[in-house]
Amino acid sequence: MEHEKEIRWLGSSYHDLLAFPEEPRRLAGFQLGKIQAGLDPDDWKPFDSIGAGTREIRIRDTDGIFRVMYVTKFVEALYVLHCFQKKAQKLGSHDRKIAETRYRAITNNRKT
Repeated sequence: MEHEKEIRWLGSSYHDLLAFPEEPRRLAGFQLGKIQAGLDPDDWKPFDSIGAGTREIRIRDTDGIFRVMYVTKFVEALYVLHCFQKKAQKLGSHDRKIAETRYRAITNNRKT
């Protein structure tokens, strides 16, 4: 069996995920486990506008719409950039800025 990719949580992403209601939190954890095993999540969307290789897991629940933005293109880990509840159809500028800043942090750290 292939070794599962380590998850590295950036910023407040882990605590933000823990703040999700129980069912969306459980679903997000299951989907991240699939990604660690080299599989695609059930419902995802590419988000290259944040950074090359960025994707988001999409979770719809009676409690709302939730997103987990992540990057798997780096060999060493699966990076979780941002976890949030979506309030509007379009990605909010605040959520975009958080994800972009955390993506830049990964690429900057990899250069050193």
